[in-house]
Amino acid sequence: MKPAAGSANAPLWGALCVVAASVLWGTTGTAATFAPSVSPLAVGAVAMGIGGLLQALYATNAMTGQWPGLLDRWRLVALGAAAVAIYPLAFYSSMRLSGVAVGTVVSIGSAPVAAALIERFADGKRLTRRWMAGALLGVSGAALLSFAGHAPAGSPGGSWTSLAGIALGLLAGATYALYSWAAHRLIGGGLSSRAAMGAVFGLGGLLLMPVLAVTGRPLVESWVNFSVGAYMALVPMFAGYVLFGWGLARIRASTATGISLLETVVAAGLAVLVVGERLPPHGWLGAAVVLFSLFVLTPGRSARGPLRSPSPPGKKLAQQQAGAQPHE
Repeated sequence: MKPAAGSANAPLWGALCVVAASVLWGTTGTAATFAPSVSPLAVGAVAMGIGGLLQALYATNAMTGQWPGLLDRWRLVALGAAAVAIYPLAFYSSMRLSGVAVGTVVSIGSAPVAAALIERFADGKRLTRRWMAGALLGVSGAALLSFAGHAPAGSPGGSWTSLAGIALGLLAGATYALYSWAAHRLIGGGLSSRAAMGAVFGLGGLLLMPVLAVTGRPLVESWVNFSVGAYMALVPMFAGYVLFGWGLARIRASTATGISLLETVVAAGLAVLVVGERLPPHGWLGAAVVLFSLFVLTPGRSARGPLRSPSPPGKKLAQQQAGAQPHE
């Protein structure tokens, strides 16, 4: 059983949930290469679209019971859902244009900085020295991995396709940070992680259905394509984001996006072992630096409970009373 969000072990368990989610997410780029005839828009739409609808189905009871709270924060839900819809389209297009390693590294590597800036300007939260040190290490390692990603023979390198892929990766990183912050703020406002994630990802999934309808035909033209789509929706997206929601109930969004840099290491490793991309020595050094940054970013057992987003004064007492309840 997961510890309550207010318990002493909550930050550590939250971090471990994000680590597990990141490992699952790291498989998506390699899985997508098994369906080369499927466009990155279709891959993103089926993965996050169907996965998001499954999140909503999983959270039906929680959303029904907390509907007044979701309705009261509909702008935040809509903002998070829009980011959820944009993220996979940018992310998988980035990987198609720049390669699995570079696309993943740029997308996920830029997210911690974006998350920190959002928290700083939207919530007025200070950046701790520990977080800044860990994020600097993680982003530096991600940058080494990114440069290493240009090593394969015949790589377009500085061509417009590679630059476009990097630009889309930055957009993916920003939207990933945005929906993570929105979900964390909803949870911090008193909603359960199940209700918050179900609402944000369910609405985001609905927004992706028109894209899937237009681009998704190749997914049903072969069993391989269908299997790839089913795997992406069920495992990394559905199961991964259930774990991520549990994590966001216990640690800050900027910490969660920092820890999720592990995804870049998993993606780069699979790109080398399965896809056949080459990673030079400085790429492996970057992977090691990212892994080391996780030890800096991961809260210890003695860390204080997860930070909460500011709430209206009238809700402070209710939040304090609910602080010991698990967010599930």
